[in-house]
Amino acid sequence: MADRNTSIPVWKKVNLTVEEAAAYTGVGMTKLREISDSDQCEFVLWNGRKRLFKREKLDEYLENRFSI
Repeated sequence: MADRNTSIPVWKKVNLTVEEAAAYTGVGMTKLREISDSDQCEFVLWNGRKRLFKREKLDEYLENRFSI
């Protein structure tokens, strides 16, 4: 059985929580929530009420922005 205390580095995770995404990108949690509220947001995955960010899609989104 896998050790539950094993931590996976954020840059290897497929999906990130709001807190992880904020630490990973340097963008505030409030701003991440704001830009991911749109129905057209392609980098957010909803698990019930929990918001997860698709790391690679979030990277692409930020790479193509001048400002947020």
